[in-house]
Amino acid sequence: MSPAIPRSGLQMRSTLREDGALELSLVPVDVRAPVDDEVLIRIEGAPINPSDLGLMFAGMDIARVECTGSGRSACVRLPVSEGGMRALASRLGQSLPVGNEGAGVVIAAGASEAAQALLGRTVATFGGAMYAQYRSTRAAQCLVLPEGTTPAEAASCFVNPLTALAMVETLRAEGHAALVHTAAASNLGQMLQKICLEDGIPLVNVVRKPEQAALLRGIGAAHVVDSSAPDFLAALHAAVAETGATLCFDAVGGGKLAGQVLAAMEAAASQRATEYSRYGSSVHKQVYIYGALDRSPTELSRNFGFAWGVSGFLLTPFLQKAGAGTVARMRARVAAELRSTFASHYTRVVSLAEALSAAEVAVYGRQATGQKYLINPAHDRA
Repeated sequence: MSPAIPRSGLQMRSTLREDGALELSLVPVDVRAPVDDEVLIRIEGAPINPSDLGLMFAGMDIARVECTGSGRSACVRLPVSEGGMRALASRLGQSLPVGNEGAGVVIAAGASEAAQALLGRTVATFGGAMYAQYRSTRAAQCLVLPEGTTPAEAASCFVNPLTALAMVETLRAEGHAALVHTAAASNLGQMLQKICLEDGIPLVNVVRKPEQAALLRGIGAAHVVDSSAPDFLAALHAAVAETGATLCFDAVGGGKLAGQVLAAMEAAASQRATEYSRYGSSVHKQVYIYGALDRSPTELSRNFGFAWGVSGFLLTPFLQKAGAGTVARMRARVAAELRSTFASHYTRVVSLAEALSAAEVAVYGRQATGQKYLINPAHDRA
């Protein structure tokens, strides 16, 4: 093996054990030399996204977490209820690598021209197992960044930017004129607001705190409504009526919010109607739930007629259906606007081992807006 390629590296794994515990730990894995069109990336930045937390903790209550050890022996354990064990039966005993996306430097490459062209370059990639010191992948899976881009700047190139762009692509494909976005002060929400400003798309931002509303207005948002305000429903109806939004991407998931947005859309459509129909307006109203900040049941009061839909939305299936040309265009826009529209901001950078400490889990596990973590496995090599 080439001396430039280590024999092994640490990787974070999530395992549902037969004793009823979910365990997060660091596992040494073999590192092999890349072949053909493969590259080997030394990972130096991987964000903790809500989708990562789903695999890491499987929706369990992080208040019951037990953390032991440090360094290579760092470990997190969470008790899983009987119902949870039944729901997660398909992953029992499996050691699953964690981390959807990340960035780093290509330290070795296979023989293909495409792979060799990436040697020494900073690249971002997507596809799982990114909470690791080293990651092998195909050259085509890498997003090559402009010279001078740091791994920290590139680490969040896929999940949030491509999801935000996918929302706009969906709006256009389905013929909507404007949209509503909930939990809108997140990194993804700020990206979506910037895209909509650039592309001239009216956007209604739903937030949960006054300071989040101020943040979005500070980057140019024209329509921001605060769900904690006493006049929330009136403000939501007014914003939806003004923009004509008939599409919503909902990061909250549970509770009444999705139904409230549909009701606002129906009220706006009814105001524009020239004829009465006992079935409500014929304008189709669509909510896509893509998050689960509220894990309670989704409540629909059915006061929005019959022309509506509520379904789930995930990035990977969208990309599979969108086609190579659309995906290439989206990726090119991310690379070109990485330090503006798609810039991500982190409140803390931790090593793999530090990410498994009780103090850090208690913060990033809450999924609080403005508390985004970046894992840098290079710190584990120190």
